[in-house]
Formats: sequence, C-alpha cells, structure tokens
Amino acid sequence: VHLVESGGGLVQPRGSLRLSCVMSGGEVGSLFMMWARQPPGKGRERVASFWPGHGRIYYADAVKGRFTVSHDAAKNTVYLQVDSVIPEDTAMYFCAADEEWSAIGSMTPRYWGQGTQVTVSS
Repeated sequence: VHLVESGGGLVQPRGSLRLSCVMSGGEVGSLFMMWARQPPGKGRERVASFWPGHGRIYYADAVKGRFTVSHDAAKNTVYLQVDSVIPEDTAMYFCAADEEWSAIGSMTPRYWGQGTQVTVSS
C-alpha cells in the first residue's frame, strides 16, 4: 500500500485547505485509516481516525468542528477539509492506514504517506 498526500501550503488564520491522500496498492474502505500531524519541534499527534465508508470517524478535540474527513472511493482518495485554521494547526500532515483498528488506535499503522506541510500565518 502506497499513500501520497497533497494539498498543503500557506494559509491565513481562519482560512481553509483541503488535503488529499491517494492510495495505491489497496482500496480505500478496506483499510482503517488516520490523519495525523507533527507540529514543528513536537511529536506526531492524532487528527482523526476513521474507516472510510463505514461511518466510523473520530476527531481529536483540538480539531473537532473545524476539520472534516471524507473519501471518494472511485478515486481511491481520502480528504481532510481543514477550516477555520489557527496558528497551532501548523504542522506536517500525514495519512496512514492499517488492516487492524488497534494499530490506528495506538498510532502505529503499517502504511504512512510522506506528508504535506500546512503553515498558518498572516
């Protein structure tokens, strides 16, 4: 399974971005997935855990109400809509996947993308 993120960039506070994660070698919906981020100088943290197409989505408290996960099975792609951004959202954003939900819960999924940088600044 190969994951490639895109869509990051420089965004002003209160602005929006849509991050994409294209999967190859597997099918969105057949794997458990997560979005994670790593702020500068800090460890990786969970943004959202989900099972595409099966109604299971959990958001971190820091992003709840501002970030939204979605997917397009035909494009084998998952998205992270990032709205109302704040400076604390500045981070490298990663998507990840695994065959086991427990790996998502422990933030040790087998498959990771290379990340896309989001920088919030005026």
